[in-house]
Amino acid sequence: MENRNGTPRAVFLAALLHIGIVAFLGLAVIPCSDYEKWAEALGVPAEWNPLKCPAPLELPGQIIEATLVGPTGSPPPKATKVKPTPDTTPPPPVVPTPPPPQPEKPKVETLPPPPKQPDLKDQEKVVDDAVQKAEDAKRLQEEKQRQRQAELDAEQEQKKKEKQKEIDDIFKQLDAAKAQTKKADTTKKQAEQQLKDLQNAKDDGLPDLPPADQKQSGTNGRDTGKLGQYLAAIQNTVTSNWLRPDNMPNASCQVHIVQVPGGQVLSAKVDSSCPYDAAGRASIENAVLRAQPLPYQGFEDVFQRNLTFTFRPQ
Repeated sequence: MENRNGTPRAVFLAALLHIGIVAFLGLAVIPCSDYEKWAEALGVPAEWNPLKCPAPLELPGQIIEATLVGPTGSPPPKATKVKPTPDTTPPPPVVPTPPPPQPEKPKVETLPPPPKQPDLKDQEKVVDDAVQKAEDAKRLQEEKQRQRQAELDAEQEQKKKEKQKEIDDIFKQLDAAKAQTKKADTTKKQAEQQLKDLQNAKDDGLPDLPPADQKQSGTNGRDTGKLGQYLAAIQNTVTSNWLRPDNMPNASCQVHIVQVPGGQVLSAKVDSSCPYDAAGRASIENAVLRAQPLPYQGFEDVFQRNLTFTFRPQ
């Protein structure tokens, strides 16, 4: 006789097994970054998270650029020598040599009268004209050379003026940049002083925090363990070296760091989900590089080579 009490139990266990398999397959297709966001939204501690997103691989070195070259042209064909066509024209007939003529008596011709001697004044005039023409040609050549040299000097002077103008423009831009930087530093110092004044004016008692012998800073999280203190120390170190750009939103941003024991940073890259613009992302990465070496002493047992922490502007 069958056991009727065991059948519902078997059906229940089979259904529970199928539900577990479907849930496992659903978790397998979830992206790693979405899983971490959901875990952070639910308040799951980082050490309880079984999935860790791998840091992107970045190799050092410059990008290699290449230019494709098409096939080269073939050389022209070599010239071929053409053999001359033989001459088939028959030789001319031989003509008999006529007898030599009888010598004639040479005629005595009368020599022409000698030419008249040119006048000495005409010769001097011809010489003077030739000398004058040579001097005129020489003066014309010198005038052309002076004009050409003047044009070259004017062109060289124009190039010097243009070069000096470019240099003056560069110095003007540098002066403007220095003035803008100085103004930004002054504004930053004033804002920091105002913030310090406001903090000093506030009551130091914070009822939402547990009592402590000394005021401590953190990342406003729930992790009170050593790892949380380690991440809070990194957050404070990076924040103290951060130069906040204009129009910076008060939103958190995840930063992936690759470091070696001792706190030396090999690379710093913000996550693709960071809501900041290009200037804001670059400011956080530069702050991490300026903050090295990161806190290490006293946190050796929680040190992580590939570390991801959430940066929150303060």
